[in-house]
Amino acid sequence: MPSVSASAIGRSLSALMNCALPVPVLAHPGHPAHPDTLSMLTEGLLHPLAGVDHLLAMLAVGLWSATAYPSPKRAITVPLSFSLILLLGALMGMAGLQIPLVEPLIMASLFVLGLMLAGMARLPVQAAATLVGFFAFFHGAAHGMELPEGGGAMLFILGFMISTLLIHCTGMVAGAILTHRHTWPARLAGAGIASYGAVLMVAGQ
Repeated sequence: MPSVSASAIGRSLSALMNCALPVPVLAHPGHPAHPDTLSMLTEGLLHPLAGVDHLLAMLAVGLWSATAYPSPKRAITVPLSFSLILLLGALMGMAGLQIPLVEPLIMASLFVLGLMLAGMARLPVQAAATLVGFFAFFHGAAHGMELPEGGGAMLFILGFMISTLLIHCTGMVAGAILTHRHTWPARLAGAGIASYGAVLMVAGQ
């Protein structure tokens, strides 16, 4: 029977323990390393749909803007603020700016935006745009800080910007439909998003 060294046994036990440990739920998934432009654009388009944190935040912004501001001109201001500051954050992160507390503030954005939606908060539109813009910066930075410079990265950013606008529009349309007769579906959605954000914050501590 072949002999097994103590170091080999130790490495095997360590590997088994690592497999047995629960994998933490991350609010922000990883990014692709595809070198070709088509893959980078495709991954950018799909990334907001695969990242639950980004998807829920963007839906919350669209739902909240539609329910809080009946005027379409006022309602569109909030999602546009999120989208523009998201782009700024992505570009600054890609440029190498080290931004602290990115993941905690992404988690906090779900909690806060969910509460705004659940409570049907009617802030002045400028205040609402500032609030969502603050959180959007960190959502964008999370992308940009992990992307290399170059055309492929810019295509990835283009892709997730397109998806972001589409998700906002989906949220706004859904918000208008849900609140046409009753507000409780939108409130329930907000409560669910806030609860998910709270779970992430507790799990991340």
